[in-house]
Amino acid sequence: MLIKTKAIVISSIKHQEKSLIVKCFTQSDGLKSYFVQSAYSGKNQSRGFGKKIAYFQPLTILEIEANHKNKGTLEHFKEIKLATAYQTINTDIVKSTIVIFLSEMLHHSIQEEEKNEDLFTFLETALIWLDTHEETSNFHLILLLEITKFLGFYPDVSEIDWNFFEMTEGVFSPLQGISCLSEHETFLFKKLINLKFDFNQKVFAGIERQILLKILLDYYSIHLDGFKKPKSLDVLKEVFA
Repeated sequence: MLIKTKAIVISSIKHQEKSLIVKCFTQSDGLKSYFVQSAYSGKNQSRGFGKKIAYFQPLTILEIEANHKNKGTLEHFKEIKLATAYQTINTDIVKSTIVIFLSEMLHHSIQEEEKNEDLFTFLETALIWLDTHEETSNFHLILLLEITKFLGFYPDVSEIDWNFFEMTEGVFSPLQGISCLSEHETFLFKKLINLKFDFNQKVFAGIERQILLKILLDYYSIHLDGFKKPKSLDVLKEVFA
């Protein structure tokens, strides 16, 4: 079936010497993996494939035309172009580090191969926001928390006034059980829950961001089977140190 859709690049893995296997989160069909032949050459430029490797950087937003056979095998692009040409993400070291980290997080988090247009729209909007704003220190924290809404384990905030957050059930508690955050960690987590992308980025100190990042990674680990912490985590910590 010939499909035209937007797609966000989640990962790309080199195959043999010149080809790529690219995983995309598509607006039309959710997760899809594609085989890109001769990705490191300049062939097929007439179909928008010149210097193909440039299209498959982490979290690039594409417009694609592809043959989807839906047989569990690798699909193939027919045409490809940028849907959004980033202005700053690829040149700003902080933003590019955030994007590499988030692409790994999404690679390990989005596991269902089915359409989720709301999640796609949220990610597209968030990435464009990142590209067009300078103050982005809390972006990755807010994004990771917001994504849990689409993955099905966003915290239950009905009792948010209680002092402890229980990680396994995702609820706030008046008592500190074995799987609860400390009172200080819970305080920080509540501040994050109330944060939006365009709020004051100085609301957290560097060490508080590190605490929140650990909380979020632990929370993902508890609620997603087979979740792996990203290899780029240490680089992200250095950037925000």
